Amino acid sequence: MVAANTTPASDSDAPRRRGRPRKSVDPVPVADRSISGCLPKLDPAARQIIELAIKVLEESAVYRTEAATSPGAVRLYLQLRLAELEHEEFHAIWLDAQNRVIASEALFSGTLTQTSVYPREVVKAALAKNAAACIFAHNHPSGVPEPSRADELLTRSLKEALALIDVRVLDHFIVAGTGNPLSFAERGLL
Repeated sequence: MVAANTTPASDSDAPRRRGRPRKSVDPVPVADRSISGCLPKLDPAARQIIELAIKVLEESAVYRTEAATSPGAVRLYLQLRLAELEHEEFHAIWLDAQNRVIASEALFSGTLTQTSVYPREVVKAALAKNAAACIFAHNHPSGVPEPSRADELLTRSLKEALALIDVRVLDHFIVAGTGNPLSFAERGLL
């Protein structure tokens, strides 16, 4: 994870990149070059570009019609959205009866290690979006994607609450850094 050598690499040691040449900036220590945690270190203009890209993706017709039919696309979207956060957030992707995306939203935000999620508020959000199904996701800033007992109980509670209003919970993902997001459905936890 952290390289032993923290001296800056010379340009000749850097891997070749496509696109425009890199602007000359102060060298970045090897330990700070990891993908995880790089988003907060970007300048405001670069962060704004990434946020705009996420917004364009969410509003695109392809995303709205195909994203929920492909688990890989859902994983990539959630990773882009949640991987770099330094605090926990709980998100929902609301779907219609044909599993097309209605909306994606952050429902709750918490601290470094936990987020309080209220089933009543999740049910209200599902009704407001007129959703027929949903996919939940939250991040673990620790980088460990394993679900806690509390994560499992919350998912069961949300599934039961939403079943009362005929909203199906298709999956719950845990995003932890740049690794593959963990799927509750694939693990048999749903």
